[in-house]
Amino acid sequence: MKKISLRWKLTLLYTLFMTLLTGVVLAVLLYLGGNVLLESASDLLKDRVFDSVDFIKVRNGVLKVDPDFSEAEDGIYLSAYDEAGTLLAGRTPLGFASAVPFQENTEQTAIRKGTVWHIFDASFQIRKYGRIRIRGICSMSAVENEIRLLIKLALVLLPLTVVLSAILCYSLVKRTLRPVFQITRTAGEICEQQDLSRRIGLKGGRDEIAVLAETFDHMLAQLQNAFERQKQFTSDVSHELRTPLAVILSQCDSCLANQGLKAEEKTALEVIRNRTTGLIRLVSQLLLLSRADQKRQPLCFETLDFSMLTQTVMEEQEEIARQKQIFFETKIQEHIILQGDETMLFRLWMNLTDNAIAYTQEGGRIEAGLFAGKEGVTGYVKDTGIGISRTDLPKIWERFCRAETARSDTSHSGLGLSMAKWIVEAHEGKIRAESEEGKGSLFTFTLPTWLIVPREKGMTQND
Repeated sequence: MKKISLRWKLTLLYTLFMTLLTGVVLAVLLYLGGNVLLESASDLLKDRVFDSVDFIKVRNGVLKVDPDFSEAEDGIYLSAYDEAGTLLAGRTPLGFASAVPFQENTEQTAIRKGTVWHIFDASFQIRKYGRIRIRGICSMSAVENEIRLLIKLALVLLPLTVVLSAILCYSLVKRTLRPVFQITRTAGEICEQQDLSRRIGLKGGRDEIAVLAETFDHMLAQLQNAFERQKQFTSDVSHELRTPLAVILSQCDSCLANQGLKAEEKTALEVIRNRTTGLIRLVSQLLLLSRADQKRQPLCFETLDFSMLTQTVMEEQEEIARQKQIFFETKIQEHIILQGDETMLFRLWMNLTDNAIAYTQEGGRIEAGLFAGKEGVTGYVKDTGIGISRTDLPKIWERFCRAETARSDTSHSGLGLSMAKWIVEAHEGKIRAESEEGKGSLFTFTLPTWLIVPREKGMTQND
């Protein structure tokens, strides 16, 4: 299952928080709003009852009630009764005629035909007449309708708030994390292109992310300086070692030409000569890789017969394999003409076949081949040697890296495969390795089709 991104995690978290907050606020508002509406209706009912006494007068011992007393204003019905319960004035909703007993200064609730009614009774002493009772009755339907309206409004506002919160939170998080995405993208490009000169260059603001980006840039600058010094050191050392090693080799050759040497002296000189030859090869490889790292090793592309070049290398390597009693087989497609650096491609084949011969036991088998296809020009070297363990296989392209099973062989420095990889990639190709410990290895490289010289230029790729 794919892990959810930080952007969506924060968006969901903020949206959930806003949903809960909005829900709580709406619930509180509904609760308080309902209570306020009920209390407002109750207060209005009481005020109307107490104010209604102003509509009642006594003239010449006769009770006079203003006609406005009977008007059901604001949905409130008023009615006046004497102490015996006889209706004197006003009106009541249907079904309330003496059905609810009087309770002075007490608010009552009654339900008639599904409607909730609030009732409030009060008694007043009228001069020159006596005590009368006034009852106020109002329906709670209007209040209930307002509460229902509030609930519907809340049900509309809640999902709307959730959607708006999600959109706003996503936009906010995206904007906040934009510098992080820039840091990630730049770091990935630096790794992919192996270019330590790149910088994140995050501008604007001094927040934590900007400080992090600045720290990364500072670290990259230090790493670049360290690698540049290392490359320069390797290049300088390799260059300085070439002359003394050449002198040692020359002196060995001069001494070996002396016919008066003893057998022990000749053997010692031959050992020195062989070791010096190996050191010269190592220094040459180091110098080439160092120049490649510093972008100072240009390739000289020219039109060449890659099939013929491969055949030349294989004939030379086949002789070396025969001396080691290793069966060497080649399968080379003829007339593969392409654009490439002849010297580097020669080194490529030499390194791959040297590696195969070095780690294939006596009586083993090596197969090398070259062919052109839809994907480009493909070459391979397959052997039945000691193989490479699954643990060591990803490391074989590193410099000076040799598998545990190959460490007893001191004739190889561990730079051959690194150089082969650089040569292939310099031609914009790909190289890969397959191996199983104890069963041999297979190295395959593919050069792109655009390097192949078209037929119409007078050169054929052969069938």
